[in-house]
Amino acid sequence: MFFVESLKLDGLGNRSYLTGGRGRAVVVDPPRDIDQVLTAAALRGVRIAYVVETHLHNDYVSGGLELARVSGARYLVPAGATVAFTRTPVADGDTVAVDDGLVLRALATPGHTPHHTSYVLEEGGRAVAVFTGGSLLIGSVGRPDLVEPRLTEQLARAQYASAHRLADELADDVHVLPTHGFGSFCSSAQAEGEETTIGAERRSNDVLNKDVDTFVADMLAGLDDVPAYYAHMGPVNAAGPVPVDLTPPRPADAGQIAERLAAGEWVVDLRNRVAFAEGHVAGSFNFEGDGKLATYLAWLIPWGKPLTLLADTPEQVAEAQRELARVGIDRPAAAATGSPGGWLREGEELASFPRARFADLAVALEREKDVVVLDVRRDSERGDSFVEGSVHIPIHELHGRLAEVPPGVVWVHCAGGMRAAIAASLLDATGREVVAVDDAFDAAEQAGLTRTA
Repeated sequence: MFFVESLKLDGLGNRSYLTGGRGRAVVVDPPRDIDQVLTAAALRGVRIAYVVETHLHNDYVSGGLELARVSGARYLVPAGATVAFTRTPVADGDTVAVDDGLVLRALATPGHTPHHTSYVLEEGGRAVAVFTGGSLLIGSVGRPDLVEPRLTEQLARAQYASAHRLADELADDVHVLPTHGFGSFCSSAQAEGEETTIGAERRSNDVLNKDVDTFVADMLAGLDDVPAYYAHMGPVNAAGPVPVDLTPPRPADAGQIAERLAAGEWVVDLRNRVAFAEGHVAGSFNFEGDGKLATYLAWLIPWGKPLTLLADTPEQVAEAQRELARVGIDRPAAAATGSPGGWLREGEELASFPRARFADLAVALEREKDVVVLDVRRDSERGDSFVEGSVHIPIHELHGRLAEVPPGVVWVHCAGGMRAAIAASLLDATGREVVAVDDAFDAAEQAGLTRTA
């Protein structure tokens, strides 16, 4: 009997997998923090015999090289991927024996990248699961625009062909186990669901139900912004990532926090947005630790900028450090925990700003003259509807475009509140008067504020 264990990386919207039999196992697309993978294998009582990559990842730093070194496993990487380290190159049709009666077969599925490879798990000669990486996803496919703009349409067509190859060669009951598509920006579209099969995708996935020209045109028209940090992930993975270091960062006292702020470094408060709005160190930014921390912090921070973390507890710092290491933000310069009053020098006071609902915004627009409404959603979100008269600067562009925000009291909103809190903290740090709209965007329509694009 075979098993498949999913290792979730919810912050990044990805999955890694541990699969195998009674004694030996394979790890597919491991995260950089490999300790959780080793723990899962130990609990299963299996030896990791192979570590495989479906492609060189653009959205996170792989732990594959280090996991193979630590476990003694063979490291299988698509032959077409150019890398600077020793690995076992894998080509279409190659097989490895995982355990008694279990075989892993490589299936070339270019599209997400030119070298992308899926892996079919066969038990007793019958396909039971396929690890599709960034090829066929749940209700979608991986985006084809992360490698080279001039190759995007070509890769989109290759993605279509690869999805059809998977559907043509595998039976309806074969489980489809993608790496991306659970909120990852590597997915060309987001779909709901945690599990799927070839048969389910055959019935519902656009790539298997549209002609190639229509599918390619629709997908290219719907591609969203690419997180800025993606530009650093591919080169890191190709060079061979260094082992992760998750030892606690150096403690920072109030004086050191102030010095780091004065030096232009980033001080990031990981507390929830309600607590941050009520009281925070002036100049600090709010990226909630339980939000999409790695995605948005890595997207906005100037790459290589020293980072100090503030949190309620050391455990929150440790979790944030782990998540940030997955995208190559290593070794925070310092950290401090406890209450925000302890992060201030004598004589300093906490900064704060109000939170509100869209109904409050409607009242403010009627009664006040200096209201600026700032929408920090992405272009694709604003394309459906928006608050009439609002200024639009997507959150990932705001730090470089703060001067474009008109004068007045800035009421900033997104689709739910998390990104608005980030934006409010960026504005507050510059001394702007700001109100964070902490509300679902549906409420804007109910308050009579929206118009359709």
